[in-house]
Amino acid sequence: MNVPISEVLDAPISPAEVDAELAMLVARYQGAGSLVIDVLNYIGGQADGLVERLPPAVQSGLASQTERALNLALEAATRSRSIGSGPSWMTKALTTAMGAAGGMGGLPSALAELPVTTTVLLRAIQSIAQEHGFDATEPAVKYDCIQVFAVAGPLEADDGADLAFLTTRVLVNGAALKALISRVAPRLGVVLGQKLAAQTVPVLGAAAGAATNYAYTSYYQDMAHVHFGLRRLAIKADMDLADLTEQLRKQLAKPDINLA
Repeated sequence: MNVPISEVLDAPISPAEVDAELAMLVARYQGAGSLVIDVLNYIGGQADGLVERLPPAVQSGLASQTERALNLALEAATRSRSIGSGPSWMTKALTTAMGAAGGMGGLPSALAELPVTTTVLLRAIQSIAQEHGFDATEPAVKYDCIQVFAVAGPLEADDGADLAFLTTRVLVNGAALKALISRVAPRLGVVLGQKLAAQTVPVLGAAAGAATNYAYTSYYQDMAHVHFGLRRLAIKADMDLADLTEQLRKQLAKPDINLA
């Protein structure tokens, strides 16, 4: 982990500062999926209805296709000597362009675009890990980056129960990474199936592909900020990560109060 030594040696931050940073992470988590929902509502129909538009063979193969895409993405990241830390807007612009290209040719081109977009998403998550002071080339951090994909999809109601992934710790090796990908792939496959289905909407294919890629990139970037932001906060505050995660979960479970 590449946290600045001065930060580690400094006295832990105050409880008020911990609460303030935790509140920002809660707000980011809660707002992460709103753009995806808006985009899919504009395209038309609920997520389940969109996925049902895919051919049965594609629906049944989503998990295996996603697992393949994740393995290709991890392999590409492993081959890289360094992880770039370009601005988030650049990543959104790239995935938006790829989504448009994938949507132009309907389902075949959208399927071909899937592993490329997955690789870019993983690299974006790795860049955010570095932004928070972690070394994205370390095996444990690579594992954490894949874990970001395990969080609830943007269209799932979530009270923070999925935050258990934040505190999961195993001996990280190649087998552990492969096992994690196998567990993550079915869930991520459903999320990416919604994106694929949107890209096949007649007439709107290219526009839908661009919009959904932009929205999903924003979502996973936000999830990465929550994931690594909480880990960094645990170090800064000299607190147990599990305790901080529980605080975050409790705040997310609180009902919204509308005084209007």
